[in-house]
Amino acid sequence: MKYYKLTGFLACLLLAISCFLPWAYYPDLHKSFTGFFSEQNMYGRPGKVFIFFAISSLILIFIDKIWAKRTLIFFAALNIGYLLKTYVIFTSCYNTYCPQKQYGLYLLILSSVVLMIVSFFPGLKLQKADESATEIDQE
Repeated sequence: MKYYKLTGFLACLLLAISCFLPWAYYPDLHKSFTGFFSEQNMYGRPGKVFIFFAISSLILIFIDKIWAKRTLIFFAALNIGYLLKTYVIFTSCYNTYCPQKQYGLYLLILSSVVLMIVSFFPGLKLQKADESATEIDQE
């Protein structure tokens, strides 16, 4: 992937920014919940976890080692799993009230999916083991 690091950087940045944007509007409370605010902290602060995933993924994207790329896949998968949990919690209906999904939640989904795709296509060049391998390939 030609723009691997740039795409990964933008996905991590968008993931961090989306935590501060409104995720759901609750009409009975007349409030919008974000990654860092929910009424009486009932849903916790999932923004902290997403910020952790964004920073650690950003660091792993810029390390050119195979272990870093494999760890990035693991972190991206954990990020998607936590995204599914958070999506269900913030968008589920209760007492005949259904919250309205807002643009911050959609940006969170988009950035997490892009980060997962980026983790599968690392921009890593592998070296050949020795010179005899090139001789066998030429024959």
